[in-house]
Amino acid sequence: MRILVTGAAGFLGSHLCRALVAKGNEVLGVDNFYTGSKGNLIDLLDSTSFELIRHDITMPFFAEVDAIVNMACPASPIHYQKNPVQTTKTSVLGVTNMLGLAKRLNIPLLQASTSEVYGDPTMSPQSESYWGNVNPIGIRACYDEGKRVAETLCFDYNRQYSVNTKVIRIFNTYGPSMQFEDGRVVSNFIFQALKGSNITIYGDGSQSRSFCYVSDLIAGVIAMLTSSSQISGPTNLGNPTEISILELAEVVLKLTNSKSKIIFEKLPSDDPKQRKPDITKAKAELGWSPTVELEDGLRITIEDFEKRLGFPLVK
Repeated sequence: MRILVTGAAGFLGSHLCRALVAKGNEVLGVDNFYTGSKGNLIDLLDSTSFELIRHDITMPFFAEVDAIVNMACPASPIHYQKNPVQTTKTSVLGVTNMLGLAKRLNIPLLQASTSEVYGDPTMSPQSESYWGNVNPIGIRACYDEGKRVAETLCFDYNRQYSVNTKVIRIFNTYGPSMQFEDGRVVSNFIFQALKGSNITIYGDGSQSRSFCYVSDLIAGVIAMLTSSSQISGPTNLGNPTEISILELAEVVLKLTNSKSKIIFEKLPSDDPKQRKPDITKAKAELGWSPTVELEDGLRITIEDFEKRLGFPLVK
């Protein structure tokens, strides 16, 4: 297949491009490099099976491809809150442009949505039938509501134009190639621990998350994309093993052998207290479930950070 991947130079997009090429596909990567980096794709740039184009999907884009995976949108609060209007445009205008292309070519489109559509959930674990608890005018709304509208557009294009749309909701994912200080808790903790600076926890650390290693997540994305059945989703993809933020900090300190101290600061507005996916649907319909244990994935991620930082800063 010739597959268009938007957001190709980002953390997840680059891992997806690499996996798709490894499976014998041709990949056309598109990115405006707002948060993505060509460095994430350095090993693919000379491949005859990969092509990279600089483009912002809020503007129309035309290509001849067999499928689309729309990963484009900054996912870190630091990045999406820096330019909230553009974030919303990416999730609305960008998705509309990609759906229009899928409609014209009569090809499937897989939309990368997010667990953020559940907002600050009032139930746990979160299943796909839960409608969420989102503040529509808060500082996170550009991303939360943008992704919710993107899902709406996917299902409306399916109902109105019979476009084969598939929606996945991605929960917290980590692994090699994450940016050092991108506002995501895993990358922040590892970077701070390796530098020997204070590890910053927002709130009292009792809030919980569930962390999925990137190779597991990418396997789920490909399973959804290549499924022969008419599975439209939305489908949760994430690791249901829950851990508190304080416990995560302690694990990172142990694995890095860091002498960093843990400090506590005020919890940001609308920060969810709990995230835990119900992956019953993914197991039943895709035969997918994560396999990488948290400490194993963190070790690999720490090694990647050390290598890119010029290692080892703390031992």
